[in-house]
Amino acid sequence: MIDLYTWATPNGHKAAIMLEETGLDYRVHPVDIANDEQFTADYERINPNGKIPAIVDEDGPGGGPFTVFESGAILIYLAEKTGQLLPSAPRERSHALQWLMFQVGGLGPMLGQAQHFRRFAPQPVPYAIKRYSQEAARLYRVLDKRLGESEFLAGGNYSIADIASYPWVARHDWQGISLADHANVARWFTAIAARPAVQRGMQVPRL
Repeated sequence: MIDLYTWATPNGHKAAIMLEETGLDYRVHPVDIANDEQFTADYERINPNGKIPAIVDEDGPGGGPFTVFESGAILIYLAEKTGQLLPSAPRERSHALQWLMFQVGGLGPMLGQAQHFRRFAPQPVPYAIKRYSQEAARLYRVLDKRLGESEFLAGGNYSIADIASYPWVARHDWQGISLADHANVARWFTAIAARPAVQRGMQVPRL
């Protein structure tokens, strides 16, 4: 059994989608980040960075509980635990990890900033809105080019790279992006949105 500590954010949805796709048994523990529950002493013993998601695997490596935090690390851990959604062949594995790192290091942080300054900032900050909206548009062009070359981000097969990116693209309207301007991303997005495990994962936690 895996305990999932999460909230309804793109990074939280990554972990839930992965658990649904792999078929692992898990329990959900909502961590209400709107009320700073991620900064409680109990939760910081699980994730010292005070962010969601995190997991505790009761049957970790060598037996016994094992904690994993950071959404990208969780995806890799669960892929290696189950042998699913991360290719074993070196070339294909590298492609999947490259596009995972693209999401973790660029797509997520930049789209998150675009969302924040366009939607949640207490007052408009025109410089920040322009800067992050332009970077969001550039990153969508990178995605669109890649998805014009291959069916999925890592190549011909669905992988953790797609799971990582999908929940962020799901909020494209918050980022000032129209998928009508990115036909390849739109095709990919529609295909992933139709997956039952993705649909279930996007509902975790039920608020």
